[in-house]
Amino acid sequence: MSHTKKIAFAGAVLAGALATTALTSSASAQQFGVPAETRMALQDHYIFVFTHEILPDQAAARAQAIAAQEGGRVDRVYTGSIRGFAAYVSPQAAERIMARNPSIAYYEKDQPAFVFMGNNPSAKKGKPGGGGSQPPQTTPWGITRVNGGVSGATGTAWVIDTGVDLDHPDLNVDVSRSVNFARGKNTPDDLNGHGSHVAGTIAAIDNSIGVVGVAAGATVVSVRVLDANGSGTFADVIAGVDYVGAHGQPGDVANMSLGGGFSQALNDAVAAAADTGVKFAIAAGNESQNALNVSPASTEHPNVYTVSAIDSNDVFASFSNWGNPPIDCADPGVSVFSTYK
Repeated sequence: MSHTKKIAFAGAVLAGALATTALTSSASAQQFGVPAETRMALQDHYIFVFTHEILPDQAAARAQAIAAQEGGRVDRVYTGSIRGFAAYVSPQAAERIMARNPSIAYYEKDQPAFVFMGNNPSAKKGKPGGGGSQPPQTTPWGITRVNGGVSGATGTAWVIDTGVDLDHPDLNVDVSRSVNFARGKNTPDDLNGHGSHVAGTIAAIDNSIGVVGVAAGATVVSVRVLDANGSGTFADVIAGVDYVGAHGQPGDVANMSLGGGFSQALNDAVAAAADTGVKFAIAAGNESQNALNVSPASTEHPNVYTVSAIDSNDVFASFSNWGNPPIDCADPGVSVFSTYK
């Protein structure tokens, strides 16, 4: 891997450690509440994963035929990572689909996915680079800590999150490849702020304003999978991972500072996308629990790096999830300035 690509990946790893990590357990979801839109999307919603015998060009037709037998409605088809689909069917119909179709390897109930701003008082709103009374340009301590701030990074950083501010002056966003899989408004633009914060840590431009990212000026693609509330479903997140698996290139990096309860389907999708050579940096989560309990943090793959957080004194953050496996490293994740929508 070239030096510039190593720097770009370090940026994604650092973003994975941010204190704006995911709200990643069903208990936490219940504590903060699942928005009504997400609750509606999850009702009688199931994810079905095909066996390896089903080819990508067969997945859509097979999904429609299987769901139609039970009066169901397919709303997601996956071909770029796992082969599978998500559909609205009754619990009884989901059981029958599994029993009657040997092409289905397994299925699971869809779950909520979240981001959470967490313990990050420096994530101030405003343009560029967090606003407030910051100097014209700031190099956050975490960027310096990982020897970042290097311009000229190659490759692409895929930010699978709440979107990215498409016209932020401190970000180099490839709008043409940016895409939306979140419910509600159909736009890859960031309607929450979390994804833009992550993108800035990875790749904010060294341009005299805002902040400097680890891989300063690297190309960022917005893969919006969570709504303005910072919530969504695993079916939507898998669609974003599927997109990266289909369009990413070896040496690209993908960041996922989001999560929910354990999901074999999401973990398998991330691992399959990582098989293409895209490297994934994933937030461990911030409930001070074993990261094996949450997804996608619990994904194990040579190209997947699960990241916990440390503070400016290299002390493990009290809120960060733990466990090895799956955690691979700890990076700066407390009071890190970054871009914000």
